Amino acid sequence: MNHRPNSLHMSDIAHSMHPYTNMRLHEEKGPMIMTGGNGARVTDSEGKEYIEGLAGLWSVAVGFSETRLADAAYAQLKRLPYYHSFAHKAHEPSIRLAEKLAEMTPEGLNRVFFTNSGSEANDTVVKMAWFLNNGLGRPEKKKFLSRTKAYHGITIASGSLTGLAGNQKDFDLPAIPVTHLTCPHYWRYGEEGESETEFTARLLKELEDTIIAEGPETIAGFIGEPVMGAGGVMTPPEGYWPGVAEICRKYDILLVSDEVINGFGRTGERFGCEKYGFTPDILVTSKQLTSSYMPLAAIVVNDKVYNAIADNTAKLGNFGHGFTATGHPVSCAVGLENLNIIEERDLMGNAKRLEPMFQDGLRAFADHALVGEVRGVGLIAGLEMADKKTKQPFGKPGAVAAKVVAMAAEEGLICRNVYDTVALCPPLIITEDDVREIHARLGRALDRALEWAKSEGML
Repeated sequence: MNHRPNSLHMSDIAHSMHPYTNMRLHEEKGPMIMTGGNGARVTDSEGKEYIEGLAGLWSVAVGFSETRLADAAYAQLKRLPYYHSFAHKAHEPSIRLAEKLAEMTPEGLNRVFFTNSGSEANDTVVKMAWFLNNGLGRPEKKKFLSRTKAYHGITIASGSLTGLAGNQKDFDLPAIPVTHLTCPHYWRYGEEGESETEFTARLLKELEDTIIAEGPETIAGFIGEPVMGAGGVMTPPEGYWPGVAEICRKYDILLVSDEVINGFGRTGERFGCEKYGFTPDILVTSKQLTSSYMPLAAIVVNDKVYNAIADNTAKLGNFGHGFTATGHPVSCAVGLENLNIIEERDLMGNAKRLEPMFQDGLRAFADHALVGEVRGVGLIAGLEMADKKTKQPFGKPGAVAAKVVAMAAEEGLICRNVYDTVALCPPLIITEDDVREIHARLGRALDRALEWAKSEGML
């Protein structure tokens, strides 16, 4: 798989630093170099074609060859390639996209602030919460609540909200006041004999007890992904999110729905918060916002949040936060066209229609010797490689999932190992034939990985 030396291969090893990569191993192994894309498929530098089963990084809703997005970018580059939004400046693409997001997001979310990535967006959310609470005369209300296994980004603040050890170790994180609560994954964290309803009740009690212990007057916000993504694709237990929302309202704590992965139909509904029956104060989206053709993220807030921030800017004379590329005109033009395509082609409806076929086909692997649990919703899923009885990984943690992913690539399917979970999140444009092929290629990879695990004495 891309082991044949070539100038790009050697140049990458010599000069590039890769994220989420063992850099010393990369010096030996080198990159898989992608050179093209067509629909839900991508092609590497050796001419091998793959179904992109993770939509890039949970993000390419419309596939890898949408000319309308390329045309939208080119047209904007010719018209106005760049302008900023500082100090009362504006341009049409950011205005139109903000208007579109206010229309698409749940009732009451009316104001939009753009950043370049989900990490920057969640970092900005923290600063917004601090800023508005200072403006309201509540300087002690600064702490955040998150969950173990959460992924909210990798900047200093968003990396602190993240609840994954691999994103924090040796980065001196968390660096802001944050408490990580129990991951709402019933299969993994439910106690022996505990029903799902009892598990939900226990987690909600933990939330409320933590708030009381810390002091409601010190807690600014609760942040969560409706469906947890990069921590292992965990769906919430029944009643969890409405309960969280009720407790946050009770104690005047901002509820932040991180929809960077969940947004725009991934769960079978427009947004994950709508799927699970709650309305946040702040909604964060990125990835499928532009299908990652251009970097862009958006924070959409309700009037309560906006007015508190706006009032403080009037006191201070300024909102001293923003990025050179905040609301970049090319990114916003691409985002607007991308959302138009999602709506025109009913891609959110496609996710909902294909959900039973996609999820049922994956759940057919629940009896496989390597698979401890299959979970997911809409067009996002995870298969955890673990012993069904003990729920422990086979051999070294993560080893079997990594082998499944490597063998899936050999079979022509790209997916991702997240610790012991094999994650899938294909483009929203996939067809029934694509779904069948994903199941077939993954099945062959699982069977091959099983033989490997047996040969290594893991089973």
